[in-house]
Amino acid sequence: MYMAVRVFLTLVVVAAAVFLGYEMASYYLYSPWTRDARIRADVVTVAPDVSGYVTDVNVRNNQFVRKGDILFKIEQDRYRLALANAEASLAVQYAQREMLHQQFERRAKLTLGLSITAENLDNARRQFESAAANHKQATAARDVAALNLERTEVRAPVNGFVTNLNNLAPGVYASQGKGVMALIDSDSYRVDAYFEETKIPRIVPGSPVQIRLMDGAGTLQGQVDGIARGITDPDNKDGPELLASVNPNFTWVRLAQRIPVRIRLTEAPPNVLISAGMTCTVIVKDGAAPQIGTKLKRLVSAVLDTSKVSDR
Repeated sequence: MYMAVRVFLTLVVVAAAVFLGYEMASYYLYSPWTRDARIRADVVTVAPDVSGYVTDVNVRNNQFVRKGDILFKIEQDRYRLALANAEASLAVQYAQREMLHQQFERRAKLTLGLSITAENLDNARRQFESAAANHKQATAARDVAALNLERTEVRAPVNGFVTNLNNLAPGVYASQGKGVMALIDSDSYRVDAYFEETKIPRIVPGSPVQIRLMDGAGTLQGQVDGIARGITDPDNKDGPELLASVNPNFTWVRLAQRIPVRIRLTEAPPNVLISAGMTCTVIVKDGAAPQIGTKLKRLVSAVLDTSKVSDR
């Protein structure tokens, strides 16, 4: 009887080892989890729309700002003078338009062919139309000057964190369209995870995701937003004769390609620092296989229960 129990327990242990080996292979090859994931965010390059010397810098490096907050100011004297000049030109064009308009209306009341010729009446009308066009042009120039003056206050286009604020200080000359700082959009934080193609069938858009940062600070929650529909094929390159250049590979070794999966963050602990570029581990909950440790505990419990029954 004792020998039969020993044989039975040996068979159970061997079966458990085979089962766990299969489950480990299945877990590492097919269960949708990966350590190849990074935190991403949109980076907005902040550049002034007008050129000039910087007079005020209202932010510091790594500061959080809200959309519309003033980041820095450019000297406004030149743009105030430009606006005053544009307003004066607009006043001149307005007076010219009104004068020619009144002249045209008076001449239009005269008897055609007796008091005024058709040519003179047509000239008066065209002069008024030209003055009206000049007035519109002056109005547009005034609006542009006002816009330039407004743009001397550079504001945050999104909510986010100021970064790379190294070359901006009062007195520095800022050129139009040249970036002076970077602003990380805090509303665009996401995770780009790269799953082996053998794990993609178990990933469905909308599935809940658990995100573990490498620093161990906390666990984030997310949701699968989408799966990339294409990656670069390194073998599909044109050779010297414009033919496909295919690298040789071993027929018994075939590495699984990694497919990018976009994950949207849905919940993050308030005390966890999230920085673009951080690495993390991603586990898709709906498609993930049970943890190997859990299965091992179940098997050990089953073996112990079986041994107790046999002893009885």
